[in-house]
Amino acid sequence: MQAYCLKCREKREMDNPRDETTKNGRPIIKGACPVCGSVVNIIGRTVAETG
Repeated sequence: MQAYCLKCREKREMDNPRDETTKNGRPIIKGACPVCGSVVNIIGRTVAETG
């Protein structure tokens, strides 16, 4: 699963993607960038939806 890393400024394959929910109840996928280790997010989706 790919997400855009704001530190690297490139799309990277996400490490350890997991489902979470924001404070206002929206679904979010949260993981880590394999290169720099910063947190990357995909808002509005879940891991189950992306298959």
